[in-house]
Amino acid sequence: MRVLIGGGSGFVGRELTRLLRDKGHDVTVISRQPGPGRITWGELQSKGLPPCDGAVNLAGENVLNPLRWWNESYKKDLFSSRIDTTKALSQAIAASSSPPHSWVLVSGVACYKPSLTAEYTEDSEWTPFDLLSQLVKEWEAAAFLPESAAKTTKQVVIRAGAVLGRDGGAMKQMLLPFWLGLGGTLGSGRQPFPWIHVSDLAGIIARSLEPPADSGAAQPSPQVFNGVAPAITTNYEFTKELGRLLRRPTIFPVPEFVMSALLGSERAVILTQGQKVIPMKTLESGYQFKYPDLTLALKQIVGS
Repeated sequence: MRVLIGGGSGFVGRELTRLLRDKGHDVTVISRQPGPGRITWGELQSKGLPPCDGAVNLAGENVLNPLRWWNESYKKDLFSSRIDTTKALSQAIAASSSPPHSWVLVSGVACYKPSLTAEYTEDSEWTPFDLLSQLVKEWEAAAFLPESAAKTTKQVVIRAGAVLGRDGGAMKQMLLPFWLGLGGTLGSGRQPFPWIHVSDLAGIIARSLEPPADSGAAQPSPQVFNGVAPAITTNYEFTKELGRLLRRPTIFPVPEFVMSALLGSERAVILTQGQKVIPMKTLESGYQFKYPDLTLALKQIVGS
Protein backbone atom coordinates (compact mmCIF):
# COMPACT_ATOMS: atom_id res chain seq x y z
CA MET A 1 0.00 0.00 0.00
CA ARG A 2 1.25 3.50 -0.86
CA VAL A 3 0.37 6.09 1.79
CA LEU A 4 0.65 9.88 1.60
CA ILE A 5 0.99 11.64 4.99
CA GLY A 6 0.53 15.38 5.46
CA GLY A 7 2.49 16.47 8.52
CA GLY A 8 4.38 13.18 8.52
CA SER A 9 7.50 14.66 10.12
CA GLY A 10 5.67 15.54 13.37
CA PHE A 11 5.32 13.46 16.54
CA VAL A 12 2.35 11.33 15.42
CA GLY A 13 3.55 11.31 11.80
CA ARG A 14 6.91 9.78 12.74
CA GLU A 15 5.20 7.01 14.71
CA LEU A 16 2.71 6.32 11.89
CA THR A 17 5.49 6.28 9.28
CA ARG A 18 7.46 3.75 11.38
CA LEU A 19 4.41 1.54 11.81
CA LEU A 20 3.43 1.60 8.12
CA ARG A 21 6.99 0.93 6.91
CA ASP A 22 7.30 -1.95 9.40
CA LYS A 23 4.19 -3.41 7.77
CA GLY A 24 5.85 -3.14 4.36
CA HIS A 25 3.98 -0.09 3.06
CA ASP A 26 5.49 2.78 1.06
CA VAL A 27 5.20 6.20 2.72
CA THR A 28 5.52 9.63 1.15
CA VAL A 29 5.47 12.63 3.49
CA ILE A 30 4.08 16.05 2.54
CA SER A 31 6.32 18.61 4.20
CA ARG A 32 7.33 22.25 3.97
CA GLN A 33 10.86 21.08 3.14
CA PRO A 34 11.73 18.92 0.09
CA GLY A 35 13.80 15.76 0.53
CA PRO A 36 13.95 12.01 -0.12
CA GLY A 37 10.56 10.33 0.36
CA ARG A 38 8.86 13.74 0.51
CA ILE A 39 6.87 16.18 -1.56
CA THR A 40 6.11 19.77 -0.60
CA TRP A 41 2.66 21.30 -0.16
CA GLY A 42 3.44 23.50 -3.16
CA GLU A 43 4.12 20.42 -5.30
CA LEU A 44 0.83 18.87 -4.17
CA GLN A 45 -1.06 21.94 -5.33
CA SER A 46 0.84 22.41 -8.60
CA LYS A 47 1.28 18.76 -9.70
CA GLY A 48 -1.73 17.16 -8.03
CA LEU A 49 -2.00 14.01 -5.93
CA PRO A 50 0.82 11.50 -6.45
CA PRO A 51 -0.26 7.85 -6.88
CA CYS A 52 -1.39 6.56 -3.46
CA ASP A 53 -3.80 4.06 -1.91
CA GLY A 54 -4.37 6.06 1.26
CA ALA A 55 -3.94 9.67 2.42
CA VAL A 56 -3.73 11.09 5.95
CA ASN A 57 -3.51 14.65 7.25
CA LEU A 58 -1.74 15.26 10.56
CA ALA A 59 -0.48 18.77 9.77
CA GLY A 60 -1.12 21.65 12.16
CA GLU A 61 0.61 24.18 14.40
CA ASN A 62 0.99 22.85 17.99
CA VAL A 63 -1.86 24.31 20.07
CA LEU A 64 0.24 24.17 23.24
CA ASN A 65 3.45 25.55 21.71
CA PRO A 66 5.14 27.06 24.79
CA LEU A 67 7.21 29.40 22.61
CA ARG A 68 4.21 31.23 21.16
CA TRP A 69 2.11 33.84 22.90
CA TRP A 70 -1.67 33.48 22.59
CA ASN A 71 -2.59 36.29 20.19
CA GLU A 72 -4.52 36.84 16.95
CA SER A 73 -1.53 35.90 14.78
CA TYR A 74 -1.11 32.57 16.58
CA LYS A 75 -4.86 31.81 16.41
CA LYS A 76 -4.78 32.53 12.67
CA ASP A 77 -1.88 30.08 12.26
CA LEU A 78 -3.77 27.40 14.24
CA PHE A 79 -6.68 27.64 11.81
CA SER A 80 -4.75 28.08 8.55
CA SER A 81 -2.18 25.33 9.27
CA ARG A 82 -4.98 22.80 9.71
CA ILE A 83 -7.70 24.00 7.34
CA ASP A 84 -5.50 25.00 4.38
CA THR A 85 -3.54 21.71 4.38
CA THR A 86 -6.71 19.63 4.81
CA LYS A 87 -8.42 21.53 1.99
CA ALA A 88 -5.37 21.11 -0.25
CA LEU A 89 -5.45 17.33 0.25
CA SER A 90 -9.22 16.92 -0.10
CA GLN A 91 -9.21 19.00 -3.29
CA ALA A 92 -6.29 17.00 -4.71
CA ILE A 93 -8.13 13.74 -3.93
CA ALA A 94 -11.35 15.03 -5.55
CA ALA A 95 -9.44 16.10 -8.68
CA SER A 96 -7.40 12.89 -9.00
CA SER A 97 -8.08 10.47 -11.86
CA SER A 98 -6.94 7.59 -9.60
CA PRO A 99 -7.96 8.65 -6.07
CA PRO A 100 -6.96 6.72 -2.94
CA HIS A 101 -9.40 4.22 -1.42
CA SER A 102 -9.05 5.86 2.03
CA TRP A 103 -8.74 9.48 3.25
CA VAL A 104 -8.13 10.02 6.98
CA LEU A 105 -8.15 13.27 8.92
CA VAL A 106 -6.98 13.39 12.55
CA SER A 107 -8.80 16.21 14.37
CA GLY A 108 -9.46 16.62 18.10
CA VAL A 109 -11.91 16.04 20.96
CA ALA A 110 -12.23 19.81 21.54
CA CYS A 111 -15.54 19.61 19.66
CA TYR A 112 -17.13 18.06 22.78
CA LYS A 113 -18.15 20.56 25.46
CA PRO A 114 -16.19 20.16 28.74
CA SER A 115 -18.25 18.53 31.49
CA LEU A 116 -17.64 16.57 34.69
CA THR A 117 -20.62 14.32 33.98
CA ALA A 118 -21.53 14.11 30.25
CA GLU A 119 -20.10 11.20 28.28
CA TYR A 120 -19.46 11.56 24.55
CA THR A 121 -19.37 8.85 21.89
CA GLU A 122 -18.85 9.27 18.17
CA ASP A 123 -22.65 9.53 17.82
CA SER A 124 -22.93 12.53 20.17
CA GLU A 125 -24.26 15.64 18.49
CA TRP A 126 -22.35 18.87 19.02
CA THR A 127 -22.24 22.48 17.90
CA PRO A 128 -19.31 24.89 18.28
CA PHE A 129 -19.27 26.70 21.63
CA ASP A 130 -15.77 28.26 21.74
CA LEU A 131 -12.73 28.96 19.55
CA LEU A 132 -11.29 25.44 19.58
CA SER A 133 -14.61 23.71 18.85
CA GLN A 134 -15.11 26.13 15.95
CA LEU A 135 -11.65 25.13 14.74
CA VAL A 136 -12.64 21.43 14.78
CA LYS A 137 -15.83 22.20 12.84
CA GLU A 138 -14.03 24.10 10.08
CA TRP A 139 -11.15 21.59 10.04
CA GLU A 140 -13.45 18.58 9.57
CA ALA A 141 -15.55 20.45 7.02
CA ALA A 142 -12.40 21.11 4.96
CA ALA A 143 -11.83 17.35 4.66
CA PHE A 144 -15.31 16.64 3.27
CA LEU A 145 -15.21 15.19 -0.25
CA PRO A 146 -17.82 16.02 -2.89
CA GLU A 147 -20.37 13.26 -3.48
CA SER A 148 -18.70 12.12 -6.71
CA ALA A 149 -15.35 11.55 -4.96
CA ALA A 150 -16.95 10.02 -1.84
CA LYS A 151 -18.25 7.16 -3.99
CA THR A 152 -14.71 5.87 -4.50
CA THR A 153 -12.83 7.13 -1.43
CA LYS A 154 -13.66 6.10 2.14
CA GLN A 155 -13.62 9.16 4.45
CA VAL A 156 -12.53 8.79 8.09
CA VAL A 157 -12.21 11.36 10.88
CA ILE A 158 -10.31 10.41 14.06
CA ARG A 159 -10.85 12.80 16.99
CA ALA A 160 -7.74 12.42 19.11
CA GLY A 161 -7.29 13.21 22.80
CA ALA A 162 -3.96 14.30 24.32
CA VAL A 163 -1.34 12.13 22.59
CA LEU A 164 1.17 10.60 25.01
CA GLY A 165 4.53 9.13 24.02
CA ARG A 166 8.25 9.19 24.76
CA ASP A 167 9.58 11.56 22.16
CA GLY A 168 7.05 14.35 21.80
CA GLY A 169 3.48 15.44 22.35
CA ALA A 170 2.06 16.43 25.71
CA MET A 171 4.64 14.44 27.74
CA LYS A 172 7.60 16.38 26.36
CA GLN A 173 6.58 19.50 28.27
CA MET A 174 5.31 17.66 31.37
CA LEU A 175 8.27 15.45 32.24
CA LEU A 176 10.80 18.11 33.28
CA PRO A 177 8.66 19.76 36.01
CA PHE A 178 7.68 16.31 37.28
CA TRP A 179 11.31 15.14 37.39
CA LEU A 180 12.13 18.30 39.35
CA GLY A 181 9.37 17.47 41.85
CA LEU A 182 7.31 20.44 40.68
CA GLY A 183 4.45 18.46 39.13
CA GLY A 184 0.91 18.98 40.33
CA THR A 185 -2.74 18.95 39.39
CA LEU A 186 -4.00 21.61 36.98
CA GLY A 187 -7.01 23.63 38.10
CA SER A 188 -9.41 21.53 40.19
CA GLY A 189 -7.86 18.23 39.04
CA ARG A 190 -11.38 16.77 38.77
CA GLN A 191 -11.62 17.49 35.02
CA PRO A 192 -11.57 14.43 32.73
CA PHE A 193 -8.34 13.96 30.79
CA PRO A 194 -8.99 12.20 27.45
CA TRP A 195 -5.67 10.74 26.28
CA ILE A 196 -4.21 8.13 23.92
CA HIS A 197 -0.79 6.52 23.56
CA VAL A 198 0.87 7.53 20.29
CA SER A 199 1.24 3.83 19.30
CA ASP A 200 -2.52 3.36 19.56
CA LEU A 201 -3.31 6.51 17.59
CA ALA A 202 -0.97 5.31 14.84
CA GLY A 203 -2.64 1.88 15.01
CA ILE A 204 -6.15 3.34 14.63
CA ILE A 205 -4.99 5.45 11.66
CA ALA A 206 -3.33 2.43 10.01
CA ARG A 207 -6.51 0.39 10.46
CA SER A 208 -8.58 3.24 8.99
CA LEU A 209 -6.33 3.30 5.90
CA GLU A 210 -7.22 -0.27 5.00
CA PRO A 211 -9.49 -0.55 1.96
CA PRO A 212 -13.21 -0.96 2.72
CA ALA A 213 -14.23 -4.64 2.99
CA ASP A 214 -16.99 -3.90 0.47
CA SER A 215 -15.57 -1.89 -2.43
CA GLY A 216 -18.98 -0.36 -3.04
CA ALA A 217 -19.41 0.65 0.59
CA ALA A 218 -17.96 4.19 0.42
CA GLN A 219 -20.29 6.55 2.29
CA PRO A 220 -21.08 10.21 1.55
CA SER A 221 -20.31 11.22 5.15
CA PRO A 222 -17.11 10.35 7.03
CA GLN A 223 -16.84 7.52 9.54
CA VAL A 224 -15.90 9.06 12.90
CA PHE A 225 -13.70 7.37 15.53
CA ASN A 226 -12.75 8.79 18.92
CA GLY A 227 -8.98 8.43 19.24
CA VAL A 228 -8.87 8.06 23.02
CA ALA A 229 -8.02 5.22 25.39
CA PRO A 230 -11.04 3.37 26.83
CA ALA A 231 -10.06 4.18 30.42
CA ILE A 232 -11.60 7.47 31.64
CA THR A 233 -9.01 9.38 33.66
CA THR A 234 -9.06 12.66 35.58
CA ASN A 235 -6.21 15.16 35.69
CA TYR A 236 -5.71 14.26 39.38
CA GLU A 237 -5.39 10.54 38.57
CA PHE A 238 -2.97 11.25 35.73
CA THR A 239 -0.85 13.53 37.93
CA LYS A 240 -0.66 11.08 40.84
CA GLU A 241 0.15 8.08 38.61
CA LEU A 242 2.91 9.91 36.74
CA GLY A 243 4.37 11.12 40.05
CA ARG A 244 4.22 7.57 41.48
CA LEU A 245 6.02 6.02 38.51
CA LEU A 246 8.68 8.76 38.53
CA ARG A 247 8.91 8.51 42.34
CA ARG A 248 8.45 12.25 42.61
CA PRO A 249 6.10 14.32 44.78
CA THR A 250 3.10 16.02 43.11
CA ILE A 251 2.34 18.71 45.65
CA PHE A 252 2.31 21.88 43.56
CA PRO A 253 -1.17 22.40 42.12
CA VAL A 254 -1.43 25.07 39.42
CA PRO A 255 -4.56 27.22 39.86
CA GLU A 256 -6.74 27.85 36.83
CA PHE A 257 -6.08 31.61 36.84
CA VAL A 258 -2.32 30.96 36.59
CA MET A 259 -2.83 28.65 33.59
CA SER A 260 -5.04 31.30 31.94
CA ALA A 261 -2.40 33.97 32.53
CA LEU A 262 0.38 31.79 31.10
CA LEU A 263 -1.46 30.30 28.12
CA GLY A 264 -4.40 32.59 27.47
CA SER A 265 -7.87 31.65 28.71
CA GLU A 266 -9.05 30.21 25.36
CA ARG A 267 -6.06 27.85 25.26
CA ALA A 268 -5.88 27.02 28.98
CA VAL A 269 -9.24 25.21 28.80
CA ILE A 270 -7.45 22.32 27.06
CA LEU A 271 -5.69 21.60 30.35
CA THR A 272 -8.04 22.99 33.01
CA GLN A 273 -11.27 21.51 31.59
CA GLY A 274 -11.97 18.20 29.90
CA GLN A 275 -14.48 15.75 28.50
CA LYS A 276 -15.35 12.10 29.14
CA VAL A 277 -14.84 10.71 25.65
CA ILE A 278 -15.71 7.07 24.90
CA PRO A 279 -14.09 5.28 21.90
CA MET A 280 -17.29 3.32 21.22
CA LYS A 281 -16.97 3.04 17.42
CA THR A 282 -13.21 2.47 17.71
CA LEU A 283 -13.80 -0.57 19.93
CA GLU A 284 -16.71 -1.78 17.76
CA SER A 285 -14.38 -1.68 14.74
CA GLY A 286 -12.34 -4.43 16.40
CA TYR A 287 -9.30 -2.28 17.19
CA GLN A 288 -7.44 -3.69 20.21
CA PHE A 289 -5.63 -1.09 22.28
CA LYS A 290 -2.00 -1.80 23.18
CA TYR A 291 -2.27 0.71 26.03
CA PRO A 292 -5.89 0.69 27.23
CA ASP A 293 -5.12 2.08 30.69
CA LEU A 294 -2.93 4.83 32.06
CA THR A 295 -0.48 2.74 34.09
CA LEU A 296 0.49 0.62 31.07
CA ALA A 297 0.92 3.72 28.90
CA LEU A 298 2.98 5.69 31.42
CA LYS A 299 5.21 2.70 32.26
CA GLN A 300 6.14 2.43 28.59
CA ILE A 301 6.76 6.18 28.33
CA VAL A 302 8.88 6.70 31.45
CA GLY A 303 10.57 3.31 31.22
CA SER A 304 9.38 2.23 34.67
